[in-house]
Amino acid sequence: MNLRLLFLAFALMGSIITATAQGLTGRAFYKSSSKISFSMDSTKMAPDVMADLQKQLKKQMEREYILTFSQTESNWKQVESLGGGPATASSGGATIMISAGNQDKLLYKNVAEQNYIEEEDLMGKGFLVKDSLRNYDWELTGESKKIGDYTCQKAIYSRIVDSKVFSMGKEEMEASKDTVNVTAWFTMQIPVSHGPDDFWGLPGLILELQNNGMTYIAERIVLNPTDPVKIEIPKKGEMINREDYQALSEEKMNEMMKRYSGKPGDGNRMTIKIGK
Repeated sequence: MNLRLLFLAFALMGSIITATAQGLTGRAFYKSSSKISFSMDSTKMAPDVMADLQKQLKKQMEREYILTFSQTESNWKQVESLGGGPATASSGGATIMISAGNQDKLLYKNVAEQNYIEEEDLMGKGFLVKDSLRNYDWELTGESKKIGDYTCQKAIYSRIVDSKVFSMGKEEMEASKDTVNVTAWFTMQIPVSHGPDDFWGLPGLILELQNNGMTYIAERIVLNPTDPVKIEIPKKGEMINREDYQALSEEKMNEMMKRYSGKPGDGNRMTIKIGK
């Protein structure tokens, strides 16, 4: 079956199952892992020390999330745990600490209205980023595999994005272009258009997703649970759109870089990259 026919088959199947999908609710429990890489300039860190640091950080960066969903709305939130703080690794006299963000952050998506509201914390101030959902132009590959009890189809997405790199010793972030490559495995057996984080737009729940080094895998799914599903809409924080929030984040980061440029660590440069 070629991709055009495959897409048509999905479209027809989607129209057939719409009636049965009405009222469908559930909770999907995901575990994430990150590919962590870092490089150091002007240092002589032993390869075994660097490998040990990477191993420690990779383990500590594992997180658990819950996706709570109805047919048209969803919440995405990290599961609270004692290990949810900054990831810290020490080896050979070197110590690295990475903050993975606020674990209490709540993301609300409405796929019917194609918008979202996300809680963010910037330098101790709370914001509600509200904007349109990103349009993912998914390409179906025709590949399939089983994830647990579910038959999943593979979809891919790619785009070029402008990004900024934070480096110690620099007064401003360095601009670069990155290629974002996403692979999603979704199941038509759960006909909702939701997925991990801000990903959505396929005719079935995304059970596994790889996003440039970050991987999410659904380990448990509960459909139509006996305790009713409640979808929360974030309400605490100053409302702002995505573009203005990104500009504000960049401004604050540049301020911090200027404040600490030339401070301890002068002459040593370290760049850390997580996921993307």
